[in-house]
Amino acid sequence: MESRGTGTIQEYLSYLQSVRGVSVRTLEAYGNDLSRFANYCGNHGIEAEGAGPHEVQGFIADLSAERIAATSVNRSLSSVRGFYRWLVRFGKRSDNPCDTLKNLKTPKIIPSVLWEDEMASFAELPETKKILWPARDKALIMTMYSAGLRISELVSLAIDKMTANMEGARIIGKGGKERYVFFSDEARTALAEYLPEREARIRMAGFKGACPTGPLFISGKGKPISIPGVRWIIAQYAQQSGLGKNIHPHSLRHSFATHMVNSGCDVRIVQEMLGHSSLSTTQRYTHVSMEGLKRVYSRTHPHSVRIKARKEK
Repeated sequence: MESRGTGTIQEYLSYLQSVRGVSVRTLEAYGNDLSRFANYCGNHGIEAEGAGPHEVQGFIADLSAERIAATSVNRSLSSVRGFYRWLVRFGKRSDNPCDTLKNLKTPKIIPSVLWEDEMASFAELPETKKILWPARDKALIMTMYSAGLRISELVSLAIDKMTANMEGARIIGKGGKERYVFFSDEARTALAEYLPEREARIRMAGFKGACPTGPLFISGKGKPISIPGVRWIIAQYAQQSGLGKNIHPHSLRHSFATHMVNSGCDVRIVQEMLGHSSLSTTQRYTHVSMEGLKRVYSRTHPHSVRIKARKEK
């Protein structure tokens, strides 16, 4: 059946798009969550705008009964909570029925991270394996890692957003938030080697006007690189790495943040560098940092070494 309350939900989604500037993917996720909630309300004879805590709880219970992951259920609750917050803010409702509801408990998942020595080995793979486009791939890996970029930020990074000396760039992140990121000396060296090859490939492809201002990273055919393209590139090197880890593009961002925390950088500064709106999102890297300390302890502590020696005998 057609969901009830659809008009108000569409008005809210338009607000998110035009005023809040949320990404297309985020807007689609909100729309799916709210459409499902509106259908649930319609099946119970009410409109979504008039639902109370009992209906929202019932909706969450139904999702849980379908064995949907707690993180996905919490995302749906967040979508519904935001919808009612908007209704209250603009006088369409006097209360938010989600105010007394709490998120489901979720297990703490430690992000996939390459430790410093592993990251150094991974960054050398384009030069040693020479399986794709070494100059581009080395620059791509080092740029993403040294600046802690999201994959969407990497593919949208344009040359005219970088400083003249390639020390950093202006990035448009989630929700249209702007921030400045920095590139390491290694990344700048890799970029300097890649850019002439980039220009040559673009000219060979006939895109003469794209060199000075177009996307920084391109495909072998001279076209802007895509998000699936970056995932595929990282996957090829992950297979060649021999590290035995689930390495994906976001692993480079996780590694950047973890290494910064391990080096003593204040979590709030890391938050700014990553473009996180919530400090709690960044604080998970302190847990990763503790895992790193445990790793070093178990490998180097004399007591651990003696135990390993006895086991080997």
